[in-house]
This record gives sequence, structure tokens and C-alpha cells, in this order.
Amino acid sequence: MNKKTVRDVDLADKRVIMRVDFNVPLTEAGQVANDARIVASLPTIRYILEKGASLVLMSHLGRPKGKLEPKYSLAPTAARLSQLLGRPVRMLADCVGPEVEAACRALKPGEVALLENLRFHKEEEANEPGFCRALAGLADVYVNDAFGTAHRAHASTEGITRFVPVAVAGFLMEKEIEYLCKALDRPKRPFVAIMGGAKISGKIDVITNLLPKVDVLLVGGGMTYTLMQAQGQGVGDSLVEADKLEVAREVLAKAGKSAARFVLPVDHVVAAELAPGVAWKVVEGAIPAGMKGLDIGPKTVEQYVGIIKSAGTVVWNGPMGVFETPPFDAGTRAVAEALAASSATSIVGGGDSVAAVEVCGVADKISHVSTGGGASLELLEGRTLPGLVALNDA
Repeated sequence: MNKKTVRDVDLADKRVIMRVDFNVPLTEAGQVANDARIVASLPTIRYILEKGASLVLMSHLGRPKGKLEPKYSLAPTAARLSQLLGRPVRMLADCVGPEVEAACRALKPGEVALLENLRFHKEEEANEPGFCRALAGLADVYVNDAFGTAHRAHASTEGITRFVPVAVAGFLMEKEIEYLCKALDRPKRPFVAIMGGAKISGKIDVITNLLPKVDVLLVGGGMTYTLMQAQGQGVGDSLVEADKLEVAREVLAKAGKSAARFVLPVDHVVAAELAPGVAWKVVEGAIPAGMKGLDIGPKTVEQYVGIIKSAGTVVWNGPMGVFETPPFDAGTRAVAEALAASSATSIVGGGDSVAAVEVCGVADKISHVSTGGGASLELLEGRTLPGLVALNDA
């Protein structure tokens, strides 16, 4: 990672503005339902405060579409952060304006304030220069520790860097980039990628970018059936992106020319409809009419688990079946447990895969669970992230 981090800056008596990803789920009572993203930001927050700086935090929450919507207030995250830090976190009523500027100027070393939701202003997503300059004026040093938003060129992630003297990465950003870039550039082999999820349309660029890099690419989830139909196999009533069949054929042609093994499921768990407790069966090969493929079958599970066991690096994005509805969660669970038991460097990215390792209780046994689904996907596609590119080079 060729970018400066907070370690490279003298923070004593400085005022730091830091982009965090506090876009967390809230309960109906307005409390934080899952604080994983807040916890992930703690190492950088604590480091900045220990080095004698004052700290202004900023984030978005939800999609208020440029309007003030009280249900999207960041106040619950300020309360939760205060509990986790064991010190007060001052919640500000806005993110720009004279009152915000005065409050930030008044912060003493070791004190923390949180700006109100950036997306209450449409200028945030528009990356409007005046708004970028206003945010930059709140501090001396800018730190980006919000990997989950690094693929967006917004005011708080990219535009602000044009108006601050110092723009560096936090520890979470550093860890994310280190794991993902190392996996792509210097993987311990065999390098295995597991691609799942409902649609092939969201994964075409990832597969295309990964095929020349990996030793094995395992496919699961709903996109299996588009690929099967593109091969001329019967898929019954399974999910198929009919408008992506030609693209699927191109993917299969590239896979055929690649040195990597491109592995599709050999058997499937099928049912007439998707519902809890519905009758199901396992079929090999083509899926009969009137049936939907809803998970990888036991032979595929056995094959995939064997490949994971012998891997040196594994990147996983997307579930193997309809994970939310048992019994169609078995394939995803088996992959999660195999990864947890593996000695490979394991990287899980993407909301559903992250949810799977958390539900299976194995997240702490994965080498790296990414906090940014969209950002990790774009890195795997070989794209650059605007929020990362904008930071000072080391």
C-alpha cells in the first residue's frame, strides 16, 4: 500500500477530521443494532487521541437524499461510541456552518466530536467544492478510515483531500488494502476464489479479473443457473438472467482458455418453491422442470471443502445458496466452516458472505472480514478506489 497512514503524521496538538463508516443498522427504538463498524474504527480513534490530537468524526447513515431526516441522525452512534471509548463524544447538530466550526475549534486534545449525517446535504454525494472546502476547514489533518465508502468520489472521501494539507489512511483502511491487494498481487498458493450470489451481472468483472490470477475459481449461488443455461443445460425454474446469457457464454469461453480451474456445482438442492420447511431433493446435472436450484448439493460441498482445505489463499464473495432460508443455507455454512478450519489466508468480502460467517459464529477464525462489500468488490474487479487514490503517497 503506497499511501501514508496516521503513523506518518505528527498529531500532537493537531485537530484531525476522520471519515468513518458508521452506516450501521438501528433498532426501532433508535439504538445501534450492530456496532461492528464502530468497533472496527476504534484502533485509529484511540491512536489519534493518545497522540494528543482532538478529533472530529464524520459519516453518513442511510439514504436521506440530501434532506434532514431525524430517523437517519447519527446521535445513536455517538452514544454507542462514547460507551466503547469510555469518554464523552459530542454530537453536533450539523456538519458545516459557523456553529460547527466554533465547536470544532473549541475541542481540546483528547476530545471527540461527531458531525451530523453528511448526506443531510446533497453536496456530499455531489462532491461539491464549496462543501469539500467547508469540511476541510474544520481540521489540520484528514484521515480516511472508511474503506466501505472508498469506492465513492464524495466530498468526505475524495473532494476534501484537495483542500487539506495532509490526507492519510487509518488503520482499518490500511488493513483492508493490505489484505486485498496482497491476495491479488502476492497470494500464497494455491489461490482459490469462491464466487456466489444471486446474479452473474454483478460478478462478471470480478471473474474476468480473477481468472488470470487464481488457481481455482469455485462458483455457487444463483449465478450458477445462468452459466448452466448458457452451456445448454436444463435449469428448470431456477433464477436465470436471460439478458446475460451471451455474457455468460463469454465468461465460460474465457474460463476455458484460462489456466485456472473453473468449477461449477455438480449437484443441486432443489425445490418447487422457496419457502421454509418445503419439500426438497438433491439432483445431479440438469434441474428438472418445475424445480428451482436453491443451494449447492452435498457432492459439490465435499468437492469445494476439499479444495479449500488445500488452499494457501481464499477470497470469498457471495453465498452458495438462498442462505436466509433453511435448509438452503447448508452449502454456505459448509464453506464458512471449511474456511474457518483452513490454514489458508482467508478473506471474506460482501454483505451476504460477511453475514454468513457471523451467523455461523466463525468470523473470528477468518483472517480478514472486509467492512466494505462494494469497495472490496471493485478492488477484486481491478478498479482503483477514488477515496484511496486521493490520499498522500508514502
